[in-house]
Amino acid sequence: MMPTEPTTANEISVLLENHRAFLRFLERRVGDRDTAEDILQDAFTKVLARPEVAPDAEAVVPWFYRLLRNAVIDRYRRGGTAAKALELFARELEHQESAPPDVEAEICACVARLAATLKPEYADAIQQIDVEGVPVKAFAERNNLSPNNAGVRVFRARDALRKRVTESCGVCAEHGCVNCTCSKTH
Repeated sequence: MMPTEPTTANEISVLLENHRAFLRFLERRVGDRDTAEDILQDAFTKVLARPEVAPDAEAVVPWFYRLLRNAVIDRYRRGGTAAKALELFARELEHQESAPPDVEAEICACVARLAATLKPEYADAIQQIDVEGVPVKAFAERNNLSPNNAGVRVFRARDALRKRVTESCGVCAEHGCVNCTCSKTH
């Protein structure tokens, strides 16, 4: 049932009045409040971006539940694909060899100091996996993580470190900090 006029304040008001019920509905389906809040926020954003697709106030709540159910299904589909990719990445990390000593000698000395400025769990992941050479699977076990979550943490830690190094070292970082000329005081 499509409206003949754009969503009014009344339809939006009805949706907002049901916010808690929508959130509970999503939490039961996804098992995580943060994910539920993300899905709900996205759904509200879609409605506000295209109010003409929403039905009138009497039908807006059941319509919005259908929209939320579809959003959960889409999230699971995307999550399944992402989980497979993360599992492959975690396996790849397990078998990754460390860099040769001559390459390690060329790495910018400031990287270790910058790694220490990351979130503690990222700094720990970098320290254990990249510095100490702990396999991802062992890191996961030590930190009560699944191998997939450990792989995600390592990926995010490396990405955060890369951004930190780029911010600090600029052009040097674009070339892998080989023959680093940046100040050793960062």
